[in-house]
Amino acid sequence: MVPATLKRFAWLSIAAALSTIALKTVAWWLTGSVGLLSDALESGVNLAGALMALAMLTLAALPPDDNHSHGHGKAEYFASGFEGFLILVAAIGIAAAAIDRLLHPHPLEQVGVGLVVSFVASVINLLTARVLLAAGREHRSITLEAEAHHLLTDVWTSAGVIVGVGAVALTGWLWLDPALALAVAANIVWTGWQLLRRSASGLMDEALPSDQQAAVVAALEAYRSKGIDYHALRTRQAGARSFVTVHVLVPGAWSVQRGHDLLEALEADIRRAVPHASVLTHLEPLEDPVSTHDIDLDRHSQPG
Repeated sequence: MVPATLKRFAWLSIAAALSTIALKTVAWWLTGSVGLLSDALESGVNLAGALMALAMLTLAALPPDDNHSHGHGKAEYFASGFEGFLILVAAIGIAAAAIDRLLHPHPLEQVGVGLVVSFVASVINLLTARVLLAAGREHRSITLEAEAHHLLTDVWTSAGVIVGVGAVALTGWLWLDPALALAVAANIVWTGWQLLRRSASGLMDEALPSDQQAAVVAALEAYRSKGIDYHALRTRQAGARSFVTVHVLVPGAWSVQRGHDLLEALEADIRRAVPHASVLTHLEPLEDPVSTHDIDLDRHSQPG
């Protein structure tokens, strides 16, 4: 379950988006730069994404219920996927405005004041992104991480726009402004695609990252020397939660209590290797051929 306190970070993102939209719109109005316009449009995407993040973090914070026994953590993937979609839409709008400006050049005005305003907006985004990224990593929230990475992309985009607009003012080459806006569009298309891909992977129950899977396997392999085997290891990620299931094979002569104690120790080892993991084990006798009937589920080990 996602901590309800994470919603305050979504409110921070909303406040930052509103501030930067206002500042960047003023910068565009002062200069007439299509590059600065593209920057303001991307901040509009930030606002929409932040509102979606707030809604999904609120849903993800709900406790498990009869219809959602594993909780509501996957709601976070809808937020990051929605933001990725909005980024792609914004990129199309930016590219259209840039192409029109290439065909119909327009001189820039009050460049100095406009760039100062845009710089202030970028500082707001940078500080907000650092706070969101730290919170996202601490609480394993893909929604906050997506917001943070998007804001960081916005910072780099703004830096490029500021340099480009400054170059136009120095050289008089009006084509630099729309050309830079097209580069901005291409950059945020990549960001949007990455967010969509990661969201789809989460919704499709993709396995844990390779380093975490290796940690689980290492914890299990330590038991082989004790005559214990395992198979049918499966892992998945669902928002901030990780899930691990595995079948453990022990001598059939063991008592239920001894098998239970072993599984308790094994599950604790896996949770130490992968914090926040929900571990489900299934006990089977080593000698019974029926224990291997589900070996097709095996992902990491040879049959015992």
